[in-house]
Amino acid sequence: MTRWGMVIDTDRCTGCGACVVACHAENNIQTVGEEEAKNGRAMHWLRIERHYEGEFPDIRVRFLPVLCQQCGSAPCEPVCPVYATYRTPEGLNAMVYSRCIGTRYCANNCPYTVRFFNWHAGEWPKPLDRQLNPDVSVRPAGVMEKCTFCVQRIQDGQDRAKDENRSVTDADIETACSQSCPAQAITFGDLENSDSRVAQMAKSARASHLLEDLGTDPSVIYLLGGE
Repeated sequence: MTRWGMVIDTDRCTGCGACVVACHAENNIQTVGEEEAKNGRAMHWLRIERHYEGEFPDIRVRFLPVLCQQCGSAPCEPVCPVYATYRTPEGLNAMVYSRCIGTRYCANNCPYTVRFFNWHAGEWPKPLDRQLNPDVSVRPAGVMEKCTFCVQRIQDGQDRAKDENRSVTDADIETACSQSCPAQAITFGDLENSDSRVAQMAKSARASHLLEDLGTDPSVIYLLGGE
């Protein structure tokens, strides 16, 4: 059994935003513009939150990348009237864009605020259309979208391992955010594989979940900073 997961080390994260840019480029996420952002319609599958510790002048800033937590008990899934979002056998909260009718119930039920309604169809005037990733569908207006753990990269790594008649290793699959992080704060892999780096890091005494008291069973683990 496989359960894809991610470990984010908050002691390493510098808040540079490289992961956010890489996520946009990899997953064909549109740029909505300043006016739409003012209206609360920003479109980011991954965002960087900032938290301040201590009192002036002894203040320390903590950065927290927040994305879909790929919950084992996801509040967003049971409220969808058309079953456009569901949990895959490999632990992903998947989206069927062609089935979504845009009720936004899932966004209302997500405690992490990581689901986004596509108010407008994306526009990429020439030659910007050449930057689109052919492995990722361009979502139409009127549907919900979210982080997929770069499922296209997962499928590619699994296919490559299958062609070579071997098991998937840590080196086969890397999400866009983890690949682009200059501080190596993001680690991706199979939480059910005890030999994987992500599974070993998840056992750390620093490991914690975001809003863990809600019981959503997230697949994203945060390593909290030390003193």
